[in-house]
Amino acid sequence: MSRDRALLQRALDRGEEDGGSVEFKERLTREVHLSEGRRESLAAQLRHRVLSGDGEATYVVGVTDDGGLAGIAPEAFSESMDVLSLLAEEADAHIEDVETWGVDGTLDGTGTRAATDSAAPTDDNGLVGVATIRDGAVLETDDEHVVIGTAGHVDHGKSTLVGSLVTGRADDGEGGTRAFLDVKPHEVERGLSADLSYAVYGFDDEGPVRVRNPNRKQDRAAVVEAADRLVSFVDTVGHEPWLRTTIRGLVGQKLDYGLLVVAADDGPTRVTREHLGVLLATELPTIVAITKADAVSDERVAEVEREVERLLRDVEKSPLSVARAGVDAAVEEIGERVVPIVRTSAVTMDGMATLDELFDRLPKTSTEDGDFRMYVDRSYAVTGVGAVASGTIKSGEVEAGDELLVGPMADGRFREVEVRSIEMHYHRVDQARSGRIVGIALKGIKESALERGMVLLPADADPEPVREFEAEVMVLNHPTRIGEGYEPVVHLETIGEAAAFYPDDGRLLPGDTGRTRVRFKFRPYLVEPGQKFVFREGRSKGVGTVTDVSPIE
Repeated sequence: MSRDRALLQRALDRGEEDGGSVEFKERLTREVHLSEGRRESLAAQLRHRVLSGDGEATYVVGVTDDGGLAGIAPEAFSESMDVLSLLAEEADAHIEDVETWGVDGTLDGTGTRAATDSAAPTDDNGLVGVATIRDGAVLETDDEHVVIGTAGHVDHGKSTLVGSLVTGRADDGEGGTRAFLDVKPHEVERGLSADLSYAVYGFDDEGPVRVRNPNRKQDRAAVVEAADRLVSFVDTVGHEPWLRTTIRGLVGQKLDYGLLVVAADDGPTRVTREHLGVLLATELPTIVAITKADAVSDERVAEVEREVERLLRDVEKSPLSVARAGVDAAVEEIGERVVPIVRTSAVTMDGMATLDELFDRLPKTSTEDGDFRMYVDRSYAVTGVGAVASGTIKSGEVEAGDELLVGPMADGRFREVEVRSIEMHYHRVDQARSGRIVGIALKGIKESALERGMVLLPADADPEPVREFEAEVMVLNHPTRIGEGYEPVVHLETIGEAAAFYPDDGRLLPGDTGRTRVRFKFRPYLVEPGQKFVFREGRSKGVGTVTDVSPIE
């Protein structure tokens, strides 16, 4: 919700005119405004407003014909936005943005009710909103969309590297470009990422399409609209206490590639090795970027590159220096065995053109056919829209208006919901498919009922949530032995839940590979054979693959 009422006041001051681009509506309903004959008339009116505004119209909802602040209930406002979206689609236009304000029910000096910054209207007030309508249909997403997850030790320059890539701007040497990713005040103040961040840029026939200001959602949306090929980054957390969040970013997203950063002034650390282990456990094709090459001598950069090469060989991977072998070789050979290495500096921009070329040419790896599926990574409530579930689509595709199931709830049941709208990096889209990072507005559920680890499925699916499953696991690190009842946190898709292990032979030792029964401690989830997971408890870590499931009774 906007805290600046200037947008609303400007629209009210301009008012409705026969040849103008502003339209006042108190409320729009499906029954009345989408009825036969009325729908076509209103779509024609909307088209007229858009053309009068040189491709942009402003609809003020929740006001009377003379611009008085009526205010409508949140549910009525949501329905009005649904109807307005359908009218815009018929007029070959789309809703680009919606801003809302509370109406407090009191009278101002002119005898009309006043708009407030209230984010939670009560029974005595309601909402008024301004919808910006743009010419042109909602973006179709038929282009390739590569998703890359970053990893690496804290202060090794992950966020700075991504910030410089998506903007094309050199860093100031103080990590200035990282501010384009970290949005929480304590992250900016401390200079440490504490949660997953997202960024996007793209490519067209002329080269990179960068974001002018990643902190402005309109600029991110412009890249999505203009680029023929998109590259999204899931920027994870390097600080060791937030390893759980890093694992969530690497395991819970539908990634195409991993980007492991190693600072030239520090070299590989224990955290570097742990993050590399997670990347390899998920079988993710990986690139290593040696960062901060400007901060040390060429000899030191070469030394760190040799350390990285030894580290890769220790885990049976073949390092490939892109500086020596070239981008063609890196694109052709990256995969299960080969890990390209690129020297970079966000300050001098050395190596950035190489990364651009790689990201422009690397093929998408994670596309999956089949029915739609998306595990919920985040949820939030948008005033006037309702509950929004965000995550990366695992398979299939989804369209606005689709009927879906979401769950499981704590009791194992699924709820029926409807897709109100879909956004990808702040750009509204008609549909989205496997590999897209999206926010899906849902009708039929409150945001408080959504939890990370839930899954969205087609309405005709017949999901069987489980409390237990069988798995083949490998213990990467543990001080003693894993016995019956051992309780690590299991990270599977976006699920992060304590679970008890019951090994077939009664125990598992460090380095062992074996079978175990795994039981979630608190609630059921949707788990299927073939899914990979990471488990951890303190410095104990391991990886596994689901082999069989036991649906709850």
